[in-house]
Amino acid sequence: MARAFDFLHINDRPEKPRDRGITEIRGPYYDPMGPRELRDILETMGEYVDIYKFSGGSFALMPEKAVKELIETCHEFDVMVSTGGFVENVLVRDNDLVDRYIEEAKNLGFDIVEISSGFLAIDTDDLVALTETVANYGLKPKPEINVQFGAGGASSVEELESEAAIDPTSAIREAERHLEAGAYKIMVESEGITERVREWRTDVAFQIANEVGIENCVFEAADPPVFEWYIKNFGPNVNLFVDNSQIVELECMRSGLWGKKTSWGRTASYRKE
Repeated sequence: MARAFDFLHINDRPEKPRDRGITEIRGPYYDPMGPRELRDILETMGEYVDIYKFSGGSFALMPEKAVKELIETCHEFDVMVSTGGFVENVLVRDNDLVDRYIEEAKNLGFDIVEISSGFLAIDTDDLVALTETVANYGLKPKPEINVQFGAGGASSVEELESEAAIDPTSAIREAERHLEAGAYKIMVESEGITERVREWRTDVAFQIANEVGIENCVFEAADPPVFEWYIKNFGPNVNLFVDNSQIVELECMRSGLWGKKTSWGRTASYRKE
């Protein structure tokens, strides 16, 4: 890419396709997004976007033509497309159609099937079997791990506090099994860590990063203070999931172009030639 102002310093960022420094963005959910808006985003910031995620099963409300066009636009800019974690809804309501759901995702051009379970009481063996099934279809399984039952929705702090928290060690062991079964990355849900909590559980984020491997994780960072914390503590090439409205602020922070009071001028990279 011929970058404007290319004589100004920015931190080293791995080239696409990246295995670290991944930015996953949310597609249609909080607001609709059509192919023209997506093209505008990717024409300006596509170099810094790696995964585009449909959230909340939004694809099931849209014309098939529009879904295909969004996916094709992403592929034009070397951006992979994820189903989001809708499979847990399929497991509950259409349990006999899970294979058909995965097959349809492949036929439409999706690259990644996220396997979430924030609302489910389900065996780890079953979730690992889902990872294996997705991989057998030639798609990338991206399981989600949680430390809070009820994660992944719009529950209040009070509602989540009424549910028991999940032992991080249990989530870590589950992540290890998914990786052994062929998972592409592990999605780390923010609720119970930095979202819908009265105080951030940063110790849990460190424990997951250290034991699962930071390179294997994509951390949900729902707000700028959250992704700033991840960058300050894990460096500019930590894998993050953010809203599409936050791409520019995140990349400015990763690159060292901009920052907040506690990160201004401190984000750096080093590549040994």
